[in-house]
Amino acid sequence: MGRYNFAPQNVHKQATLLLDAKRMPAPPPWYPVIGTIPPSTRLTRPALQRPQRPGKKASKLFKPLSLQYTEDQLRWEYYNDHPWELARPRVVLEDDGRDRERWDWSLPLDYNLRRPNIGHKDEFGNDHRGWDRVMQKQSARPINGESVIQRWQYLLTHTQLSSAAAYDMARKELYRHRHYKEVELRVAREEAQATGAYFGLGPLEVGELLEDRAYENWKQWAIKQTQALRALSGSAYSGVDDASAVEIQEPEQAEPQAVGDSVPGSRTGQTAKGGAAVRP
Repeated sequence: MGRYNFAPQNVHKQATLLLDAKRMPAPPPWYPVIGTIPPSTRLTRPALQRPQRPGKKASKLFKPLSLQYTEDQLRWEYYNDHPWELARPRVVLEDDGRDRERWDWSLPLDYNLRRPNIGHKDEFGNDHRGWDRVMQKQSARPINGESVIQRWQYLLTHTQLSSAAAYDMARKELYRHRHYKEVELRVAREEAQATGAYFGLGPLEVGELLEDRAYENWKQWAIKQTQALRALSGSAYSGVDDASAVEIQEPEQAEPQAVGDSVPGSRTGQTAKGGAAVRP
């Protein structure tokens, strides 16, 4: 009906017809209200659309922006050099989501190994007591690949080091920390075994056993398949084994035919045989 829409005004009328025909068990709650105050416009709110001129491209006002961070490039370079770093298990659970604000990335990743002796100070001016106070807050800082990226970014923004030098410093601090932890675990294991402790198979030993079992199963399956193929090829072979029993039959040569007196190409020529009679 053009620009006017009277469909909302017919809602009460259609509901009355349904009630009279007993298609509705009871009137809906809005039935008396619409009967008293009929709606003057449509019930649904149309979507707001901006007028667009013909031939004009759509506006990019609502298009999401391409957000780029410095850490993205650093992460790509680090995990491209250390792909197995992604296979290490990590705990991503946080209490309030603000753990990043508590970590001090100005401290090296192996700062827990640099406790100064009594009467001495470290490169940050902390003695052994100051080191203890710092580690009370920073001891829970995770040391993983993401820590290398954060430390790398801090060195780029707060020092005069180049990107390669800052990257080498951050990853070497991680290597030193992990080397110390691995040696510590190995020594603790050897000390426990020396006092009678018994440890089960590790993940590498369990993996080797599973690999050996799978290889033996595959080997038995391959042997059965090879035997089946040999038996099938032997039963399908229909040739003669004894080569001496094979007789070679030469093709029969026809006896030379006698050449008659009538030879084409000679002086007498070839005698005509058959053909149509010659008219006188």
